[in-house]
Amino acid sequence: MKRREFIALVGGAVAWPLLARGQQPARVPVIGYMTMSLEGEPRPTGDFSFDAFVQELARYGRVRGKNIRIEYRGETIERMPAVAVELVALKVDIILAVSTPAARAAQQATSAIPIVVPNMGDPVNDGLVASLAHPGGNITGSTFLGPELVPKRLELLKEAIPNASRFAVLLHTEAFSGLTMRDMLAQTEVAARAHGVQLQRLEVRSIDELDHAFSAIHAARADAVIVFPSVMLSAARQLIVDLAEKHRLPTMSVGRDRWVYFLWYKFSQLVSACGDLRRSDPKGCEASGSSCRAADQV
Repeated sequence: MKRREFIALVGGAVAWPLLARGQQPARVPVIGYMTMSLEGEPRPTGDFSFDAFVQELARYGRVRGKNIRIEYRGETIERMPAVAVELVALKVDIILAVSTPAARAAQQATSAIPIVVPNMGDPVNDGLVASLAHPGGNITGSTFLGPELVPKRLELLKEAIPNASRFAVLLHTEAFSGLTMRDMLAQTEVAARAHGVQLQRLEVRSIDELDHAFSAIHAARADAVIVFPSVMLSAARQLIVDLAEKHRLPTMSVGRDRWVYFLWYKFSQLVSACGDLRRSDPKGCEASGSSCRAADQV
């Protein structure tokens, strides 16, 4: 979905439940912000997406703590349903769910409050919307078309390392619905066969399993690693960089907060061909910028 299409879609979706409030005395709008936290802290350190979201809101005259309030909730996946219920009870004006698990929890908690999801993998297969053309319900947002784009990354990686014959696929099993995860894997396997590459699949359910996963990848002599989309893995991007460096493994992935990286060893040094995970995008991520336009409609 193109950026301006997302902005237009979001604007229409979040405005309709608030029109009736337009005649009431001025009040401070409230945004419920649901995201994943590695340890379940209320405010995880280094949440570049949230920082970009707040900065972009300020550009539209919405200053946190002055004329807009944000109920930030950084929690583990298991706690997402409880967080969604809590935000609904607080009567927030809009819920911004920064992952598919968060969106599913919000969807189950309310059918009235608008829900914006800036990084859906396959919203139809995940049961979030009826279709891309006619979403229906109270959920809108943007999709990065995970099942279609993940195989493309394999093709790019193979092009960059033509002699590679074995790629490891690192995935978070709960990032999306089982159907979407199977679809991404199936299409990646098709691309792998077409390019003569064997796949080694490593599934992780928590950040604690990453060290073991990279050790297994190294032991299996994989030529490179493809990290599947996941908010949890995005939050652990620095750890992934460190482990890739430790095991000297070229690694490719992408996230909605523009953590795009392709780690490649050349002349015994690790260089980044597409971006730098150690710093955030100084202009703020596109997803957060688009999402703030949704909140601005409040």
